[in-house]
Amino acid sequence: MSAKTYEVRTYGCQMNVHDSERLSGLLEDAGYVRAPEGADGDADVVVFNTCAVRENADNKLYGNLGRLAPMKSRRPGMQIAVGGCLAQKDRDTIVTKAPWVDVVFGTHNIGKLPVLLERARVQEEAQVEIAESLEAFPSTLPTRRESAYAAWVSISVGCNNTCTFCIVPALRGKEKDRRPGDILAEIEALVAEGVSEITLLGQNVNAYGSDIGDREAFSKLLRACGNIEGLERVRFTSPHPRDFTDDVIAAMAETPNVMPQLHMPLQSGSDTVLKAMRRSYRQERFLGIIEKVRAAIPHAAISTDIIVGFPGETEEDFEQTMHTVREARFANAFTFQYSKRPGTPAATMDGQIPKEVVQERYMRLVALQEEISWEENKKQVGRTLEVMVAEGEGRKDGATHRLSGRAPDNRLVHFTKPDAEVRPGDVVTVEITYAAPHHLLAEGAVTSVRRTRSGDAWEKRNGAEAAKPAGVMLGLPSLGVPAPLPPATGGCAAG
Repeated sequence: MSAKTYEVRTYGCQMNVHDSERLSGLLEDAGYVRAPEGADGDADVVVFNTCAVRENADNKLYGNLGRLAPMKSRRPGMQIAVGGCLAQKDRDTIVTKAPWVDVVFGTHNIGKLPVLLERARVQEEAQVEIAESLEAFPSTLPTRRESAYAAWVSISVGCNNTCTFCIVPALRGKEKDRRPGDILAEIEALVAEGVSEITLLGQNVNAYGSDIGDREAFSKLLRACGNIEGLERVRFTSPHPRDFTDDVIAAMAETPNVMPQLHMPLQSGSDTVLKAMRRSYRQERFLGIIEKVRAAIPHAAISTDIIVGFPGETEEDFEQTMHTVREARFANAFTFQYSKRPGTPAATMDGQIPKEVVQERYMRLVALQEEISWEENKKQVGRTLEVMVAEGEGRKDGATHRLSGRAPDNRLVHFTKPDAEVRPGDVVTVEITYAAPHHLLAEGAVTSVRRTRSGDAWEKRNGAEAAKPAGVMLGLPSLGVPAPLPPATGGCAAG
């Protein structure tokens, strides 16, 4: 009898991607195997890991569930599970609207999925179990990581902020920190498996320590990562300007394996709008942080999140955002048109901005940021960079005979394929010859190729995958590799 197959569909932020790796690990521990890529619901178990950040998140979910209903009726024994933030929010509503769903579980009890699936099968009725508080940190559960060389490490969950556009605190709960020893032990175990890059993950990552009573815990954690032999690159996402202190900047500058990259969510450059958002900093404070980071780490690439058209935003408010963008000179920005998040204070605020006004402002902001991104990338031409080779980053690599990877500052670099074998996780040294707004090119010969333990791990893993029976595939290369993933859409895990 062949093993049962599963498919996990992930929506939303990095925390959800990390949770989905754990869901996959839990299912594989329970004897399931991943369905072939592109299975599109043709699996014994289909899991939706949902996000509640966007206004139409529920419509999207129910549309997808509706498309699976006839497939399930034709396939005896097929099960559908819904987890994540939307499940935490809607609970029993999901089974009412889609009675063919077998399991609904929340953000705090992802470890229960295999048990709930089995209970639903035996009892022949839907199982809805939503824990009100965290049962186990995601990183303590079994995992099926999507990358052999890069990994997420959760250091905290939940958020103590009350941003008016964000529903995350209501769904993920108050901040809860892991013990530093547990975090470092996990990182050391990952490095022993061949991982050379880790991304520390939290809804408000640099507030780490508030739950354990140490205001400098995050900077201490960064410095401790510098002592782990074999760990080449450390990143973190996403911090909050309120908690970004000088000791963190010093730790970034003084710890060689902490990368010169910072994702610092702005959301708005207007003090008036920031106040309405309940963001506990103002434009001057934000730009002051950027200035300090650049003074300590001159080559740092700084990215951000910006929401356009928040309720009550005037043209003058928007111009303050444009001014902040000009001053900060972000390497790139993830820009979003404000959309109502059901259950948030902002959804019922007066002064909702007409869509056409929001769109026009959004286009102006995007044009400005494109110009700045290109100008900042042009400054990289002529520099010699160490690039960690990535998997699935260059969509045109086959046609252009190039490979792709990430520079220390997380810029995407396409480079000429060398004669020597290069594997994802290996490191090449290249000289940048051309810059576009969203990537760099190294068109000359690769200066050097450094084979790494991460490359060995990738090669070993792919060899093992190739030896498996047909139909069991590695999975989705666009998920799970921390560096290239976009940040959350203006709220979840975006600071």
